[in-house]
Amino acid sequence: MDVERQISKSNMYVSWRNKPAIEGQHGGTLAASFVLVVEILENLAYLANASNLVLYLSKFMHFTPSSSSNIVSNFMGTAFLLALLGGFLSDAFFTTYCIYLISAMIELTGLIVLTIQAHARSLKPKSCLSANRDAKCQEVEGGNEVILFIGLYLVALGVGGIKGSLPPHGAEQFDEETTIGRKQRSSFFNYYVFCLACGALIAVTFAVWIEDNKGWQWGFGISTLAILISIPIFLLGSTVYRIKLPTGSPITTICKVLAAAIFNTLSNNARNAAVSTSISTETKEEEGKSNDNVTENLNFLNKAVKNKSKFEVTVKQVEEVKIVLKIFPVFLSTIMLNCCLAQLSTFSVQQAATMNTNIGSFRVPPASLPIFPVLFIMVLAPLYDHVVIPFARKITKTETGITYLQRIGIGLFLSIMAMAVAALVENKRKKVAYQNALTNSNESLPITFLWVSLQYLFLGSADLFSLAGMMDFFFSEAPFSMRSLATSLSWASLAMGYYLSSVLISIVNHVTGTFDHNPWLYGINLNHYHLERFYWLMCVLSGVNFLVYLVWAKSYKYVSKSTNGLNDSQMLCKSSGV
Repeated sequence: MDVERQISKSNMYVSWRNKPAIEGQHGGTLAASFVLVVEILENLAYLANASNLVLYLSKFMHFTPSSSSNIVSNFMGTAFLLALLGGFLSDAFFTTYCIYLISAMIELTGLIVLTIQAHARSLKPKSCLSANRDAKCQEVEGGNEVILFIGLYLVALGVGGIKGSLPPHGAEQFDEETTIGRKQRSSFFNYYVFCLACGALIAVTFAVWIEDNKGWQWGFGISTLAILISIPIFLLGSTVYRIKLPTGSPITTICKVLAAAIFNTLSNNARNAAVSTSISTETKEEEGKSNDNVTENLNFLNKAVKNKSKFEVTVKQVEEVKIVLKIFPVFLSTIMLNCCLAQLSTFSVQQAATMNTNIGSFRVPPASLPIFPVLFIMVLAPLYDHVVIPFARKITKTETGITYLQRIGIGLFLSIMAMAVAALVENKRKKVAYQNALTNSNESLPITFLWVSLQYLFLGSADLFSLAGMMDFFFSEAPFSMRSLATSLSWASLAMGYYLSSVLISIVNHVTGTFDHNPWLYGINLNHYHLERFYWLMCVLSGVNFLVYLVWAKSYKYVSKSTNGLNDSQMLCKSSGV
């Protein structure tokens, strides 16, 4: 094979030296493996703190349980929402390679700030001197509070940039023009979730134990060391990476097409020369790849190609915006699922903290509860990739076996089951508290924390199906110039889920406080909460969301080559038992 044929089909990929990427030398499984190792360390650095942060804020910074939950939800929500910024910058101005390195340095800075605060007595609130265990200690305030939030949100900014750049950087290593490349890319997303779980396993066991027994300065120190090590490991793969060049702002393209369509619709010229509802195949071939599935709908945007002298909108840009608008309902449909996942880092940890956390003579830190879904994901991800998918391919005769929308839908259904289980477990926990007259005490209840692990298993399974499915769906379906931004929607959905959790808590407390004079989720003692009612509310909302998703999935037609666009709702109903 001569040099000309070795050069990648797309001139949009280069090596780290900014020379054309060459097939066989750049990209592939080896390049993606560096990304997977880095993700283990990155998620270890992030989850070592996030999984236990609610207890750090309540016990050491003296925030109330509800305030601690809201701070954690807002912190994690901001981190995931900032993934959109990382994806946008990767597509528009920089590369996924550069954005990762910049973001890792920002996260490292934030972790150093938090480590210093956790170590220095003068940067923490004064110790609680009251003999009454139920007494409210003074919250961190003033300059110390500022330092806390500066550290937290530097970490959030760094995490967001990494989440927005690292997954698409790994997916870019595979050739989408071949069936093998598309299958390898799908496997990459499965193993990306597997590596998330590997990092989480270390975080919720070793790192959490260190935080609870040796001090938070050591816990933050572990996170700092993990993200520091990840940087040179990422750089080691530089010679084999293929890197997608930035193609300009995708946000600008979307805004320009929408503005042009609206302007031309309102103008007299647009009414006198309306664009045909279908764009000819010849025109599409001149402008870019044809996409029959997309041009069937959203024909309103076709008007944007008129009056080019003012807007300079091409048919290809119109088609790209149509694709983005068609995949956006998936983003909206998964927000409620991620609102349920937010409970894993907030109320579920606080539930476990009130229960007996001993297994024999060994005391398990409450924040180590995520070990249950983590272990389940570590077993299920390879099993799914090597057993379930090959079997499904033989049955469905498609590349993906189980389509993206089916996989996401299974995750949505499992989240409904998780909230129902969580409500039943909370009923049981409070019943034990009443029976033992411990509702007004902070003493551990005579009930094992393993009951709470049931909701973790359901939500962990939901996360496996939905997160990998979303990332693969957004990357595969999105226009080439918007892939990093589109993949970041997976994390933005998590962000909106955490924000929605905070909003729901505030709304529930306002409504229930108005009618019952006793808000469901307010106070110092969790035994006084009506957490089970909140979980039932989320179960109902998740059920409604799932039904809406089924209606939308039935009408969706795939854009990518990796599926034949079968009707998802029928198989989804069968797989979920609906």
